[in-house]
Amino acid sequence: MRTLVVLPTYNEADNIVDVIVRVRRAMPSADVLVADDNSPDGTADLAEQAGREAGGVHVLRRARKEGLGPAYKAGFAWAIDHGYDVVVQMDADLQFNPADVPHLVARVEAGADYAIGARYIAGGAIPEEWPWHRRALSKWANRYARFMLRLSGHDATSGFRAVRADLLKRIEYETVRADGYGFLIEMLYRFQRAGAVNAEIPIVFRDREYGKSKMSGRIVVEAWFLVTRWGIRDRLRRGRRPPG
Repeated sequence: MRTLVVLPTYNEADNIVDVIVRVRRAMPSADVLVADDNSPDGTADLAEQAGREAGGVHVLRRARKEGLGPAYKAGFAWAIDHGYDVVVQMDADLQFNPADVPHLVARVEAGADYAIGARYIAGGAIPEEWPWHRRALSKWANRYARFMLRLSGHDATSGFRAVRADLLKRIEYETVRADGYGFLIEMLYRFQRAGAVNAEIPIVFRDREYGKSKMSGRIVVEAWFLVTRWGIRDRLRRGRRPPG
C-alpha cells in the first residue's frame, strides 16, 4: 500500500531534518510530505534540502499560518490527488517515535481502516517529568472526549495515526471544521460514525527537545466546547427516536 507521512510544520527548523531522516530510515517505502505554514525560520527550505538527500520527500508550501486542521486537510488532498493508499498523521517535533510508523501502517495493511498510536494502553506512556496538572489534563481530556462521544479505543487525542485514504474520502474530511485537539477528536468521531474498523499500538510519548509547543488555551477550550456540543446533541437525538 502506497504510504505518505504528512508532517504539518510551523517553525520546526530545529527538528525537521532529523524527523525526515528518521522516518525515511524507519520506512523507506513511505514518502514524506511536509505541509509548511510559511514558517519564517526556514523550515520548508531545510525540508527540501533534506529531501534532495534522503529522497521521497515533498514540501507543500502554504501561504500563511492556519493551524493543524487546515494543514492536515491540505496534506490529505495532496495524498489523494497523488494516489496514496495510506496517510500517516505525525507531528514534526519528535514527540512521537518515527520507528513506530511501520507498526501503525502494518495494522492498516492487516485490515484496520485506521490505527492510532495510543499512550493510555499497556506499553504506552506519557512523560514522567510532566507536572501533575499536565498529566491530569491530558488524561481527563481524553476520558471526557471518549465518554461524551462514546468513542472506542483508548486515546482520542493522540495525533499519531495511520488512515486509509478511502476512509478520509468517505467522511468528507474537507468539511472538518475544528483545529488542534478538536480536529483530532472530530476526525475520530467521524471515523466511528462511518463504521470504520480501528486498531491501536502502544507508544511512548516524549517531550519535545527543541522549539516551542503550539498548544494554547484557545485550542483546549475549542476542543472542550465542541466535544460537549456534539455529545449533548447526540444524546438529544437518541432521546427523540421513536420506540420500537
